[in-house]
Amino acid sequence: MGSRVDKSQPSDRELADISHLADGTIDPARRAETERRIAESPELSALYERERRVVDVLHRAAATDRAPASLRTRIEAQRPTAKTRVRRRGAYIGALAGAAAAVILALALVLPGGTPAAPSVAQAAGLAVLGPAQAAPAPNPSNPTGKLAKDVEEVYFPNWDRFGWRADGQRTDQPKGRLAVTVYYRWDGHRLAYTIVGAPTLKEPAASVSTVDGTVLRTMQLDGRVVVTWQRNGHTCVLSGAGVSPHVLQELAAWRVPE
Repeated sequence: MGSRVDKSQPSDRELADISHLADGTIDPARRAETERRIAESPELSALYERERRVVDVLHRAAATDRAPASLRTRIEAQRPTAKTRVRRRGAYIGALAGAAAAVILALALVLPGGTPAAPSVAQAAGLAVLGPAQAAPAPNPSNPTGKLAKDVEEVYFPNWDRFGWRADGQRTDQPKGRLAVTVYYRWDGHRLAYTIVGAPTLKEPAASVSTVDGTVLRTMQLDGRVVVTWQRNGHTCVLSGAGVSPHVLQELAAWRVPE
């Protein structure tokens, strides 16, 4: 009755442990307990084995030539987070198997080259296409017209209601172990994704450089989306959208809450 298998929903900590065990980054103090939980749960065991399969392929690819950054970004973006995989109870086994197969097939067709990318602006921008996983954050009670009640290490997400862009979802990911929170905004049929990656800042990409209201912005095209990135308080911010002009993204990126 009280066994691990009987619980309907693993905790976020359990899911993180399984992910870290699969890629070899788990805290040694938690390894034995995580392995025990996996052994007791056929579902978690299947999840772990599929994780390991993807990691093994990526590691083998790392020994040869390097794949294009855009391909590696798309491959990483197709790999569901541990939290998402387990939450989708009914269909998650089949979906996960398909995702793992897609990663392996992509590597087999396009590689022999390919090493897993370190966290990059391109990878952070790729998170945008995964879509929201949670409801949008509410306005911040201390400054409801300027900020949302969501931040990454005290770097806030703006409330853009005044410009017509209303927050309509969010998600949290950990590309290569780095915290990345994305808030989605929608207006007039268009959606923007604003990702803040935890410190330290990511390597700046090769892109068009401009300065708007004192903020240095880098703008580029990535898989049909306009991407604007900048640094704020030791963090990397990435704003992207399809069908929206670079000028709009740049103006939003440079906007700051009035003092």
